[in-house]
Amino acid sequence: MSISLSSLILLPIWISMAHIQQGGPDEKEKTTALKDLLSRIDLDELMKKDEPPLDFPDTLEGFEYAFNERECFWGKKEDRWPGLCYEENPYPWSILSKITEGQLRHIKTGEPFVFNYREDLHRWNQKRYEALGEIITKYVYELLEKDCNLKKISIPVDATESEPKSFIFMSEDALTNPQKLMVLIHGSGVVRAGQWARRLIINEDLDSGTQIPFIKRAMDEGYGVIVLNPNENYIEVEKPKIHVQSSSDSSDEPAEKRERKDKVSKETKKRRDFYEKYRNPQREKEMMQLYIRENGSPEEHAVYVWDHFIAQSAAENVFFVAHSYGGLAFVELMIQREADVKSKVTAVALTDSVHNVWHQEAGKTIREWMRENCCNWVSSSEPLDTSVESMLPDCPRVSAAAML
Repeated sequence: MSISLSSLILLPIWISMAHIQQGGPDEKEKTTALKDLLSRIDLDELMKKDEPPLDFPDTLEGFEYAFNERECFWGKKEDRWPGLCYEENPYPWSILSKITEGQLRHIKTGEPFVFNYREDLHRWNQKRYEALGEIITKYVYELLEKDCNLKKISIPVDATESEPKSFIFMSEDALTNPQKLMVLIHGSGVVRAGQWARRLIINEDLDSGTQIPFIKRAMDEGYGVIVLNPNENYIEVEKPKIHVQSSSDSSDEPAEKRERKDKVSKETKKRRDFYEKYRNPQREKEMMQLYIRENGSPEEHAVYVWDHFIAQSAAENVFFVAHSYGGLAFVELMIQREADVKSKVTAVALTDSVHNVWHQEAGKTIREWMRENCCNWVSSSEPLDTSVESMLPDCPRVSAAAML
């Protein structure tokens, strides 16, 4: 049986408490003091002492994972090759092509991703999962540009060289297409532009977890496309170290008093350094957030992209697809730009939207417009498009025939 370092550290305190609880009133006071000490110990932080270094690869190859591919024959049925998948080809020629299957698999074993890479180290496993997630985010960005031919557009549009920036993705004709424009908004959390759910990308496949199938179909059907990035609200930078001026600089104080204050200051620093070593044994950097101007929240971002891109587009008909918190961001956009949205937006498809017209104080005219122009597909085992009861007087709710 293995005993963790954190257990060994706490063991003497538990033994002391057991002995003290057998004594009189004085001993009970000590018990209270020890209980107070235990209450101040963060076991999750203490467990960091047992962890391997938080040093993870920065590429999929480094993790020994890749999104798999399959060979596919494009041609006529009578010409197809045995053992290969078949896709109907409308052209008079045949071609053998590699199609991305999009499932994350270990490059040596072919197995799916394993979260519990190290037993009994949940925090370390979670950090590893997050590191992989960041790589996948960059991978999806590359797919948006290379496979979907979208352009990465920096925002704010008038940002200076030094200020924090975000970005969105647009098709070449997003602002010039005179007919149709599709706008995609994902939900909250760790997902970024082009993603619906990181969990689905890792555990299922790219088609399930990304917006790529929506983007490709929209472009095939003649839509311009804009992909929002509502969770990219700030950049993180290392927090600067604060240098405290020594009290000995104060020449007005007597020398004895200055020496006493310096001694207290040194003891305080010693205790703080000791605690920091306990609290942060992996030496994770202390970070601070610098928010992006006019894009500091999903709601701000939606309004900003509307004002600077969607409202300026030539499309007569704008369509939104918004998932989860993206639905709330759209409703907030309607509240702030009601007349403009009504004049330009034709229909809105919501999926498991978390908007609430009461809490967001959406007016009667907005609720009426949503009833006519919006539909919310929600997680349900009922057949597709079966009506689902709603407590809110806004858009219809229907079954997505799946647990999203």
